Amino acid sequence: MPRKTLTGTKLSARPLGALGAGLVVAGLALLVLGWATPLPLFAKAALFVAGIIVLPQGLGRVVWAVRGTRPDILLWLCSGWLVLLAVVALLAPVLPLGEHIDVVKALDAPIYEPPRLLSEYPLGTNNYGLDMLARSIYGARTSLVIALAAVAIGTVVGGSIGVIAGFLRSGVDSVVGVFTNAMLAVPPLVMLIALATVLDPKLRNIAFALALLTIPSMIRLARANTIAFAQREFVLAARAMGATKLRIMWRELVPNVVLPVFSMMVVMISVLIVAEASLSFLGFGVQAPAPTWGNMIAEAEGGTMEEYPHIVLVPGAFLFLTVFSFNLLGEKAQKRWDPRSAKL
Repeated sequence: MPRKTLTGTKLSARPLGALGAGLVVAGLALLVLGWATPLPLFAKAALFVAGIIVLPQGLGRVVWAVRGTRPDILLWLCSGWLVLLAVVALLAPVLPLGEHIDVVKALDAPIYEPPRLLSEYPLGTNNYGLDMLARSIYGARTSLVIALAAVAIGTVVGGSIGVIAGFLRSGVDSVVGVFTNAMLAVPPLVMLIALATVLDPKLRNIAFALALLTIPSMIRLARANTIAFAQREFVLAARAMGATKLRIMWRELVPNVVLPVFSMMVVMISVLIVAEASLSFLGFGVQAPAPTWGNMIAEAEGGTMEEYPHIVLVPGAFLFLTVFSFNLLGEKAQKRWDPRSAKL
């Protein structure tokens, strides 16, 4: 039986490959124009965004024509961005970056330098002459550390409570339900601001405050999946064989609940990155001059953005690409491991 390809013949792949190659060239040309031409920054940003949109379409068609199967280029690009961002953020102290925090060391640097790809400051400088590329990379360190720590705490705590409540039911489930509904009744931003006013703006405290946002959602997801799996044959067989409740929860339920919880965890990382940026933008998170994407965007207050839009566009692009990538990966994970949540 012939394998299904584009249309089953090599001839049909040629026009598709030619179209893909044309789109690749067009996407690269738009990216080069967006960086190299002396246009207003908003026009350069529009060309760059158009290039980012066109280039994956061309790459996808080229791979489709060569391999005969349609790849998910956007998924690969998002994964590549997250890997690149994590590696660069991890190696930031040893990379040849400009000054990102010490104003005294940046006294000789030009202020509000616009982005130029091949210059000493490829993404420009801020009002203190600090390198925007270096600040964006170090801001990624802060955002990723806080978001990953918060989601890890929230997943472990919320997932454990949800499994216990879903398995034991009765009074334990009722108490957990009241606790979860009470936490969900408080607007997240109000709760974060309230916690930020009584806690020192340290990474540990911010991560703890953000972890509280993830606990109710993780409780509900783990509880619902535990209730569904608790009626399956392998759990009933474990009970009939005299297994303890702790063993059933740990050996039978947790391995089945962990996959849908993990897919939700990936989505929650993007939510927590936005929440951390919002806190820092409002002045309740990481304090300047330590960089984070939120307080970098806040530097454009007072009409600065109209004259120097790169102060907002640079950290905003890092924030958008990272959140978009985590959202896409989370949606793919939910479709594979938690189809019911993906349909909501």
